Amino acid sequence: MNHRIFYLMLSLSGAVILLFIIAPLAGIFIKSDGRELLAAAQDSEVTGSIWLTIGTSMAATVIFAVLSLPFAWFLARRKFRLKKLVLGIIDLPVVIPHTAAGIALLGVISRDSLVGRLAEEAGINFVGHPSGIILAMAFVSLPFFLNAAREGFTGVPDRLEKAALNLGASPLRVFLTISIPLAMRQIISGSVMMFARGMSEFGAVIIIAYHPMTAPVLIFERFSSFGLQYARPVSVIFIIISVVLFLLMRLLARDPENARN
Repeated sequence: MNHRIFYLMLSLSGAVILLFIIAPLAGIFIKSDGRELLAAAQDSEVTGSIWLTIGTSMAATVIFAVLSLPFAWFLARRKFRLKKLVLGIIDLPVVIPHTAAGIALLGVISRDSLVGRLAEEAGINFVGHPSGIILAMAFVSLPFFLNAAREGFTGVPDRLEKAALNLGASPLRVFLTISIPLAMRQIISGSVMMFARGMSEFGAVIIIAYHPMTAPVLIFERFSSFGLQYARPVSVIFIIISVVLFLLMRLLARDPENARN
């Protein structure tokens, strides 16, 4: 097989894959009516669900990214028994069905559980509340952040951290001023993926909180109750907002050196 035929096969394969991704998205835009989109954009239920989705996904990303950063560094720097098992556990939310993940999470945070009772005594009820949505989004999306941050810390030369420690810097100062800044690109990239994954989550969220409705739940509710015509405008608006936010956040994660080239 000569090079020309080989590269032609690669091009055809790439074209088929891109078409597979683009065709459904293009189709939903082509079949959408401008008046329906305008009406959906002015619908308070639609805008409220979109803002709820953005806000809860952002909160899940910020809270759990900050909490998991030290753990990501530990996984990158330390070797210990059962490390492969721990890494496998981290990836579990990605591979299990997300409705099952929602049911599993519900068993921990429901009113009948220890966590649920303690939260209720503090005036917090996770079920049917934005706080529960945040937990559901974080549960299914945290592996994306943890794996990206761990890879980022792995790429930081440990000799720099050791040199700073030998010069008298505290471990916390080394972590904050050397480890995190040098791994920042991967940390931001992982945050973007976590945020995007949280926004798109449906299965776990609908188990924890059917109401208030996030955008994916609202799309499902309108499709199941009224049909495709009523679900399509909401889908288009949410797709546009998701893509715009994703592209903006990806720009923030770009390597400055690559951005200048």
